[in-house]
Amino acid sequence: MNSRKLTLASDSWAFMLVDSLEKVYPDAVPRPHDPSVPTSTFLGETFSFQIAIRPPLTRYFAPAGDLTVSIGGALSAWAVVHQVELVPCTVAAFPGHDGGYDRDTPGLYPDLLRPKPDGGIRPLASSWTSAWVDITVEGAELAGSHEVPVRVTGSAGEVLFEDRLTITVLGRRLPELAIVNSHWFHCDGLASFYGVEVFSEEHWNAIDKFIASAAEMGVNSLLTPTWTPPLDTAIGGERLPTQLIGIAEGGGEYSFDFSLLERWLEICARHGIKYLEIAHLFTQWGARFTPAIYVTTGTEAVRRFGWDVPATDPSYRRLMAALLPELRVVLSEHWSLDRVFFHISDEPHGEKALASYLEAKAVVADLLEGVEVVDALSDYAFYTSGAVNRPIVATDAVGPFLEAGMDRLWVYYCTAQDAGVANRFIAMPSARNRVLGHQLFAMKCSGFLHWGFNFYNTAYSVSSIDPFKDTCAGGNFQGGDSFMVYPGDEGTPWASIRFKIFAQAMADHRAFTLLEELAGRAAVMDIIDSNGQGGPLAMDSFNYDPVHYLRSRQQVNEAIAGATP
Repeated sequence: MNSRKLTLASDSWAFMLVDSLEKVYPDAVPRPHDPSVPTSTFLGETFSFQIAIRPPLTRYFAPAGDLTVSIGGALSAWAVVHQVELVPCTVAAFPGHDGGYDRDTPGLYPDLLRPKPDGGIRPLASSWTSAWVDITVEGAELAGSHEVPVRVTGSAGEVLFEDRLTITVLGRRLPELAIVNSHWFHCDGLASFYGVEVFSEEHWNAIDKFIASAAEMGVNSLLTPTWTPPLDTAIGGERLPTQLIGIAEGGGEYSFDFSLLERWLEICARHGIKYLEIAHLFTQWGARFTPAIYVTTGTEAVRRFGWDVPATDPSYRRLMAALLPELRVVLSEHWSLDRVFFHISDEPHGEKALASYLEAKAVVADLLEGVEVVDALSDYAFYTSGAVNRPIVATDAVGPFLEAGMDRLWVYYCTAQDAGVANRFIAMPSARNRVLGHQLFAMKCSGFLHWGFNFYNTAYSVSSIDPFKDTCAGGNFQGGDSFMVYPGDEGTPWASIRFKIFAQAMADHRAFTLLEELAGRAAVMDIIDSNGQGGPLAMDSFNYDPVHYLRSRQQVNEAIAGATP
């Protein structure tokens, strides 16, 4: 990119080409791109950059209308423009956080990417804003180097800014992501925000679009609400029911309707989702109770199970003994059981939880024989005791698991991983989000899990929220922890900056996998294995320099091009 056009004179418009790893705050001059790093991208991969914009700093300046961002050249047909919008963040960071945040105070933060099909960008008086540009080239005939003209015009058509960047399109596609990338999908939030009936056609329309969006972020595994997931729900409380499996009881026998589940499976398959996670079989934090499961007797569906029914109640065993074998048959016929994960309970911890977890697991152990059972946790005793054979470990608790030589390690992070490790809170720099692809490859992880793709409730699901006004789950989590997409018009998800950067991290992992196939693992590690302080990359030690990730990815791309016959 060429930054020669940059001007910061207070009485003039200021424009700047900025890479995707910079967050443009309204009150700070952004970091311009580094022109020493070439740019290349694969077919089907999204390359993103920004145009930072600041009006003249005159006291009463009011722009006459929107500016227009236009992309020229051979790649123009593949370009999409968004405006980066500020969102409220009441909880930027918890006390005791580390120094790796952009800011730690409540305020307005850049995050929402509002689609602008006409390229129209509304400037902010006396403040910086930015246009976010995605270029995703699908045509193989466009392989090669391209100059991409960038222009910003005023409301009267006058040219305010012109520049150009060079993008090399590599004429092949990256392989599929080689690891499990699971994000928990929350159907209740879509029904609540859009004000539609659960599993109505309007609800299915939103579900379809949001699953497609998750796939664009590199997600290949989704939590499936076979029954309402017993997650993030206050003890004694209940979330809006979203139960895909119809359960009826008559004459002392259960019968099941899997038609909604089959529709869910069809949507997942159509959007390239490879794995499914079945909703947890017991409540969160120790598996002491049963999920809120509704059963129809006669014409009315009533809640038969929940916080008031213990995990070991014989009535729950009777239901599971009838349901799980039939569910396995449906999944075998319409999916594949070797691409299905079951859960017992989320985040169990401590001796009491270990005892209740083992008791609950015993209720269904014979019914889960031959399938993979995984659970998120950070307590090493749950692994050494044999309670959880395939743990999904918090990124700040992986040390003992790695030292034990555990293979096929899955990891996760959430609100608790706020110091010393990667994460993607709104107040964090984007490099701290992007590094995850490097870490998952370097640590030979086989999976990643996050709980919040589209969680639009307060903590414990006491009430629903408007994510455009509340990014902190009612002031309980750091901004951005609970969702990656905003619910846009007509059931359409709108991406966040964090969404785009996480997708880049997964694309990095795909590129690393390809180079490993072509030139060996050492060729990849020679490029990416650096924490920026002279030591190796680790979960708790990594490089905060954004240019490092741009440069290392370019080096990997060049190595792939050089090793390709």
